[in-house]
Amino acid sequence: MRIAIHPFRTKNWQSGFLWLMSSVLFFGIESSLIAESHQTDELNSAPLEWIPDNDTIGSFFPLIRKPDVGNILVGVQKIETDFLIYPSLIQGLGSNDVGLDRHKLGRERVVRWKRHVSRLFLLETNWKFRANSDSQAERDATRRAFAESVLGGFDIVEESDGLLWIDITPFLLSDLFGITADLKGAGQGDYRLDSGRSAVEMDWTRSFPDNTEFSVMLTFSGTNPGREARSVTPDPNSITMAVRQSWIRLPELGEYQPRVYDPRSGYFNIEFQDYAASLNEDLVQRWICRHRLEKVDPSAEVSPVKDPIIYYLDPGVPEPIRSALLDGARWWAEAFEAAGFENAYRVEILPEGADPLDVRYNVINWTHRQTRGWSYGSTVIDPRTGEILKGHVLLGSLRVRQDMLIAQAWINAFESGESEDPRPMQMALARLRQLSAHEVGHTLGIRHNFAASSQDRASVMDYPHPLVAFKADGELDFSQACDVGIGEWDKRAILYGYSEFQNVAAEKEELSKILKDTESQGWRYLTDQHARDVDGIGPNSSLWDNGSDPVDELNRLIDFRSRALKNFDAKRIRPGAPFSKLETTLVPLYYGHRYQLEAVARMIGGLEFDYAVRGESKEPDIRIIPLEQQRRALATALKTASPDFLEIPENIMRLVPPNAPGYSAGREGFPNRTGTGLDLITIAESAAAHTYQCLISPKRINRILEQKARFQDMYSVGEYLKAILENTSDNKANTPLQKEIARSGQKQALLQMLRVVSDPQLSPQGQGWILAALDEIEQRIQDELFDKKPDPDSRAHLQLMADWLKKRRTNPESFQVPSSPDMPPG
Repeated sequence: MRIAIHPFRTKNWQSGFLWLMSSVLFFGIESSLIAESHQTDELNSAPLEWIPDNDTIGSFFPLIRKPDVGNILVGVQKIETDFLIYPSLIQGLGSNDVGLDRHKLGRERVVRWKRHVSRLFLLETNWKFRANSDSQAERDATRRAFAESVLGGFDIVEESDGLLWIDITPFLLSDLFGITADLKGAGQGDYRLDSGRSAVEMDWTRSFPDNTEFSVMLTFSGTNPGREARSVTPDPNSITMAVRQSWIRLPELGEYQPRVYDPRSGYFNIEFQDYAASLNEDLVQRWICRHRLEKVDPSAEVSPVKDPIIYYLDPGVPEPIRSALLDGARWWAEAFEAAGFENAYRVEILPEGADPLDVRYNVINWTHRQTRGWSYGSTVIDPRTGEILKGHVLLGSLRVRQDMLIAQAWINAFESGESEDPRPMQMALARLRQLSAHEVGHTLGIRHNFAASSQDRASVMDYPHPLVAFKADGELDFSQACDVGIGEWDKRAILYGYSEFQNVAAEKEELSKILKDTESQGWRYLTDQHARDVDGIGPNSSLWDNGSDPVDELNRLIDFRSRALKNFDAKRIRPGAPFSKLETTLVPLYYGHRYQLEAVARMIGGLEFDYAVRGESKEPDIRIIPLEQQRRALATALKTASPDFLEIPENIMRLVPPNAPGYSAGREGFPNRTGTGLDLITIAESAAAHTYQCLISPKRINRILEQKARFQDMYSVGEYLKAILENTSDNKANTPLQKEIARSGQKQALLQMLRVVSDPQLSPQGQGWILAALDEIEQRIQDELFDKKPDPDSRAHLQLMADWLKKRRTNPESFQVPSSPDMPPG
């Protein structure tokens, strides 16, 4: 059976074991022991070397197990030959916040053995600095200019027939993954590896022709465990996890042809400094990350391949999720077919007995955690070339439940009692298909493309928000909730990354043509570095947004949210559920505008741009968003901080009691300071705070300032801040409740200004504008307090803001800006 990774050269170790017949006493292995037999299969096993009177396995690195003491001996033959090692987690911690997930991969390292007299050292080589030259002297000069890292030192316990035997056990029982650092970094306490409660897992340590797999049980003892550690472990002072170390034979250099990286291509890349580069070339070289894929006939426009890329799905995935994940992952076959590869890509269930952490298998893993969280597309890469040796997807299993919850918030999913409306599950499974394709795309080497949602969903590598709308009869239309199939931009990306060419010169020319054609067809690409910040600059590079016009889509969502809130009732939860469960159902509806709001805010002080390359594409088309569009964006964004938008209808307030015994909303619930079911004022504060955090941010203020300096018809910072502050007035509040919501919004706008004025990213001139605005606010508050004699509620509100401003003015270094209530996770 073919496997996903290009086959490496196999070494027969049989002759290396003959000496063991005469060495039994030296190793202290009792003669009554018989070599353990392991079941083999075509995918995941190699024939075992049978050594009488010894418990022995053989292949890439021959192993001797010493069952009397639980140690592992490794036979080393090739010195000064690169191979790859990386750790992974057989067993996870179960906390999304800490990130130590089942089957998570650690950092790969290129290593080699180095001998000094009677000792072997495991040396991590430094491929960040190299000389790609035929001259050994050039290569040596570069290698010796930069430090390397010794990961372990070992006594040679026996040397025979060219094999150097060392006890590798102490190295296996080390924290190569960095679990202690991850726990500490996540604020979960100070842990240390307890070697007395750690051991090699003999049954899961095995060697194959091109990889050797070591499995260990590691126990970490700690003090002051954090909340996450306490919530997912039986005893947080003792965390035990199963960990893997994989040792991989690397391909011979020259077998795989690296491909030059282009920032328009959409690929992940490796980079290094090449000290053999000529003076008219860049010192820093970049190559894309991709699998090896070779046609049987490279000259044919369409050809079968030598070794297809095969992905395997975790057999622990239940139906109907299993079928959805298989369907979505298989979408990529269309892209490879469009690139001229016949039967080059397929997805199957991982066969029984195959190891999902084995480098030979690209695997889609189903990952359980205590709470919902991210999914990941990770890879094992040859750091020397960028070749992907293993694609490895981690899909969070609770995501599908959250997508169902989102849909259930929109409709009376339980109108007929226990008979649930099928649409929430259908939407959630449709989203899973998309998610499966998305994460597999990362493991094929492809980055996010957050511009795709502005181009009619041109890529599965975007984060798309479900697109649901009311029909004329008032029913919800789910037919367009999630897109189906691979996108047109995705096909262009595969064409760039995987197409084969006759020679290097042809490759350069053809790759340039592919990118120019992609550009001429109008496909855009914007990725993470311009999408993650709340004060990002590109309206078309947002996460979880929809449509080519962000403002139109936010207005649509505002109307959609209003109608859905009016229809919200107890039929959103199943019969038998306590009414308090309505809270977590309401959350995604109430905050459903949050990401489209971010896209709209990016228009203010925003730019339109692309990743142009001189001589290879058109000139950079950097366009400032026109003032009229920025004004329209601000007016629409401010709707999300208005009292009528933030108010929750009274019928819902009466419907949701405090949490029932045995139930807790936890992190998925609304912020609450009252102890009642719904704390409306605090909920409104959290949403208003998000609006003002989007609108009043250091980089946005700086950009508005610069745009005004360049073009006098743009916003001034003063005009912009005045428009925001005027919106916080309670003049449009029609009821005492709306007036209180307006007051809470005023506080959140002021708090955000107090945060920003001390932010080191704010320019000095921007700081001056904010200080001027704060002085004006303080003066207005004093005027209202002493001249207008406000009502008691308004006086309390004004007095608190005056106190904040006085403390900020008189002792700014010690003044701590009060925190705002957080929204639940998005």
